[in-house]
Amino acid sequence: MPAHYFRALTGKDRSAEANRQLGFSLAFVAGATNAGGFLAVKQYTSHMSGVISAIADQAALGDLSLALAGVGSLLSFLLGAASSSVLVNWGRRRRLNSQYASPLLIEAVLLLCFGLLGSHLAVWETLFVPAAVVLLCFIMGLQNAMITKLSGAEIRTTHMTGIVTDIGIELGKLFYWNSSKAGPAEPVVLANRARLKVHLTMLAMFFAGGVTGAMGFKHIGYASTVPLAGMLIVLAIVPFIDDLRERVYRLDR
Repeated sequence: MPAHYFRALTGKDRSAEANRQLGFSLAFVAGATNAGGFLAVKQYTSHMSGVISAIADQAALGDLSLALAGVGSLLSFLLGAASSSVLVNWGRRRRLNSQYASPLLIEAVLLLCFGLLGSHLAVWETLFVPAAVVLLCFIMGLQNAMITKLSGAEIRTTHMTGIVTDIGIELGKLFYWNSSKAGPAEPVVLANRARLKVHLTMLAMFFAGGVTGAMGFKHIGYASTVPLAGMLIVLAIVPFIDDLRERVYRLDR
């Protein structure tokens, strides 16, 4: 039963329900990484709106070093997204079961390295902080591009701006008063309650992840990212095992 569940969650054969379930899990991971990462490097790394605004501000104020640091964060997020796209498309061409799981496994390895090495490298703050920011931006770009391709651009997990906007739209529909005096030609405004529930759950999971990540870093430190890496490995490992079995079967024939 667990293998079947995780195969449906991250395997090549997709369903809307599996996309949502995976989105909830990844929203938790993104919230935890973003909040914990902020305590580590004093910068949020999961959304690029703030990064681009900071680049503009620093450029206008003439602080080119900070502006260039922001450009580095932006390029790292872009590189992460591009890498995820390459991995997914490469897997699709070869019809791999792990075509969507491979970015998650790489994300897990990078988080594991950050968690295990962070406390040792943090003493060199001048070098560590920029490198950590770049690494976390890459991780967020990697994850966001994967879930975007997997869901056909319906789900985002690393930032909540679009989610909160959609919640507001559906709440506006939910509380809209459809007048009984309206003519038959006037459309009835109805909220998509299922969509509203999904977005509220996604927001709640991101928030829960944020609290967990912040508390974990406060009390444990960099090692708090190790359970997140373990969670990603559990999500991703079954499709890799399926690919390995298929390859062994082909070699034995």
